[in-house]
Amino acid sequence: MHILIIALGSRGDVQPYVALGKGLKEAGHVVRLITYKNFEMLVSSCGLEFWPVKGNVQEIIESKEMRELLEKGNFLAITSRTAKEAQRTTINLAEEGLAACQGIDLLIAGIGGLYLAISLAEKLALPLIQAYVVPFTATKAFPGVLFPQSLSKLGGAVNRLSHHLIRQILWQGFRTADNLARQQVLDLPTAPFWGPYNSPSLHNSPILYGLSSSVIPKPSDWDGNTHVTGYWFLDSASDWTPSSALMEFLQNGSPPVYIGFGSMSNRKPEETADLVLQALARTQQRAILLSGWDGLRAENLPDTVFIVDSVPHSWLFPRVAAIVHHGGAGTTAASLRAGVPSIVIPFFGDQTFWGQRVAELGVGPAPIPRKLLTVERLAQAIQQAVSDRTMRQRAANLGAKIQAEDGIANAVAVVKEIEKRGLVNR
Repeated sequence: MHILIIALGSRGDVQPYVALGKGLKEAGHVVRLITYKNFEMLVSSCGLEFWPVKGNVQEIIESKEMRELLEKGNFLAITSRTAKEAQRTTINLAEEGLAACQGIDLLIAGIGGLYLAISLAEKLALPLIQAYVVPFTATKAFPGVLFPQSLSKLGGAVNRLSHHLIRQILWQGFRTADNLARQQVLDLPTAPFWGPYNSPSLHNSPILYGLSSSVIPKPSDWDGNTHVTGYWFLDSASDWTPSSALMEFLQNGSPPVYIGFGSMSNRKPEETADLVLQALARTQQRAILLSGWDGLRAENLPDTVFIVDSVPHSWLFPRVAAIVHHGGAGTTAASLRAGVPSIVIPFFGDQTFWGQRVAELGVGPAPIPRKLLTVERLAQAIQQAVSDRTMRQRAANLGAKIQAEDGIANAVAVVKEIEKRGLVNR
């Protein structure tokens, strides 16, 4: 089959879909992936056809306005800002999406590309597989990822309602951009006011979740067409090698703590670095600091701290004592697979959900929201993560379970099954 994957967002959002595409390619399919221009190397290095669209999430996140919004953690304001950017780029995205569909038999998209994918599927009568890395299907089992998990005490009906509310928050923010694309490019009627979630293109279509059932067990009210496959990991290339300085640092002392916040911005990176260094001094821990997009730096670093720009999580995480991160879905998955405790510092969105899940699983301390992060709180969390033997054993056991899974192979098998059942017109 010829498959088009639509993957929009930050690197953490895009990378699981590149991994899935690579697995589909290795299974004999021709895979094209449409995403932003700055991910060309990531996509092409895996042998996938790269189809670029305008936009650069890194530049958006590094803007002054977005930095301030991320620091406040207001998801509605962040969604509104993102929706404005979507309106600016929607015509190009729809035009390129339509062109990229030439010769395609099957569409795959997650939350970032869902609305465009539904429109393209309707326009071209193509089958569409929804593929998510965060829970997006309504369930009574737990609240939606933007709500406190304590909401569960109000009952399953409230849990289910919370998922529908999240869908509406996302849809209403992007509805104007979607309508522009449908009217000006695709010659389609506008989608229903409450969203295209009942589109015929989604009927009887499989839903894939790149999640481990050891982390998020499949809820009993998700039907047989919904598959929790295991994570979709994209491991580092076999020819990747660490710098000699990094290897020397790792070998000349106890396992360090990793501290990095991925694509999350800080308006005052120097102050963040100072907070982190004070917490490390209190706990007497060695550490590897990720500089991040906006240049998290600290002058006159002690010799117990090593700063890096980028290191593959799959290589580094198993070599550290604990992982301090922002709670993005991809980073959380990589840290859980490594089998070491996580300390989650959520900034916004689903990051709090993953931090709470880490704590519920007993593989990390309670999450510390970024705006509440202090030297004392971080030091306490680090001390607990490196010294709590029960927590460390739970983390190791969970890591072993995740390592034994093959999420990509399971997802590829679902795709193969729908092809076998003749649900793809070729």
